[in-house]
Amino acid sequence: MRHPLVMGNWKLNGSRQLTADLISGLRTALAEVQGCKVVIAPPALYLAQAVAAVEGSDIGVGAQNIDVNLSGAFTGETSADMLKDTGVRYVILGHSERRTYHHETDEVVAEKFAIVKQQGLIPVLCIGETEAENEAGKTEEVCSRQIDAVINAQGVDALTGAVIAYEPVWAIGTGKSATPAQAQAVHKFIRDHIAKQSRDVAEQVIIQYGGSVNDKNAAELFGQPDIDGALVGGASLKADAFSVIVKAAAAAKA
Repeated sequence: MRHPLVMGNWKLNGSRQLTADLISGLRTALAEVQGCKVVIAPPALYLAQAVAAVEGSDIGVGAQNIDVNLSGAFTGETSADMLKDTGVRYVILGHSERRTYHHETDEVVAEKFAIVKQQGLIPVLCIGETEAENEAGKTEEVCSRQIDAVINAQGVDALTGAVIAYEPVWAIGTGKSATPAQAQAVHKFIRDHIAKQSRDVAEQVIIQYGGSVNDKNAAELFGQPDIDGALVGGASLKADAFSVIVKAAAAAKA
């Protein structure tokens, strides 16, 4: 049985004070919540502080990116080994902002995915189409291509224990969100696409929805059978709003 996962991507936001206050608020608000895994992904500078602050709770910590190299002369980068040593367990890969602003190709994302798996960390593979691709009817084509980059390089079993986050690019940070029915249709397509190669892998893989998820639309989204939680952006920076989303996921999948 799949258990929901709600992950907060802080993006380029935060400070030592915000990190301390937000985690303290989450620990209080989520102390009695069961049945939903919770992960926060602060900027790299605050990962060590976050790992220390969540100790003794059920909140996990993830990173927003890694380098493909484990060590060496690669100024400014952070390796999977370093993240693991810090206590990080999850790594977001292929977010549309990385693909757009840093020109990360499907092949680069697949390479990073392999590194994360090899180091025993949990990859959160972001996939999704732009507004133009959506309007052109290419949603399924884009999603399958981005997943297949990993499957073709490493085999479908590489998705075992991994997380996929479907994030329609047109809904990220825009206030727009796919309707629950639209999101469910894509999530089902993703699961069915993986099932063509392994039904067992498809049934266990966590598929999150991301794209302007908030405390108002979360419950209806999580009521869909193939939506296993959310990758949350702006709402994850407020303990009260993020907690409502987590509680909605726990209640929907109870």
